[in-house]
Amino acid sequence: DVRVLLTGEVSDELFGYKYTDFAPSAEEFQREAQKRVRELYAYDVLRADRCISVHSLEARVPFGDLDFERYVMALDPELKMNRHGVGKYLLRRAFDGEGLIPDDILWREKAAFSDAVGHSLADNLKALAERVYSDADFERKRRKYTFAQPFTKESLLYREIFERYYPGQAQMIPGFWMPNRSWEGCDVGDPSARFLANYGASGKSIENMEEAKCLTAR
Repeated sequence: DVRVLLTGEVSDELFGYKYTDFAPSAEEFQREAQKRVRELYAYDVLRADRCISVHSLEARVPFGDLDFERYVMALDPELKMNRHGVGKYLLRRAFDGEGLIPDDILWREKAAFSDAVGHSLADNLKALAERVYSDADFERKRRKYTFAQPFTKESLLYREIFERYYPGQAQMIPGFWMPNRSWEGCDVGDPSARFLANYGASGKSIENMEEAKCLTAR
């Protein structure tokens, strides 16, 4: 029986998201990484731990090891920029040739969480929100929230579920998690990577596997 799960959380914060492909410089990439690591308590790790432990499983976060985090954050951020057309290239390269991860997994394109757990999930939830709220309902109900005001019917659906179980506790987070909208290419209206121009065929192998693999010799 499976009792322990290893999660990949914190790898995005350290090695880059899809949206950090748009970072205008290595310095900006580093500042964004530092910000995301500081905000981990509000958006990740604890959430996964609770979701997993409620099913009597233990979640472990190897990328969250403090010594590992310090090491990665001390690296030249230029090494973590997407210069090869493959996100998290440095991390993938570290595992290449070790026989630990099959190549079709190691080099596949990053998938948004909603796609990785099932391509239809996100679309079905959006469709549900459309059925629950008319346009008038949406405008009326979202305005009662002054903090982190819902901006789509889907976000209103989640907010109302949250308030049902945890009333008045929304300010435990700094605000909506969103890409750095000040960067060109990141001014999107949804936090999902699905809305970024560089988001491809999620969860599938990258288009030119051999080209990406040959980069590992460099």
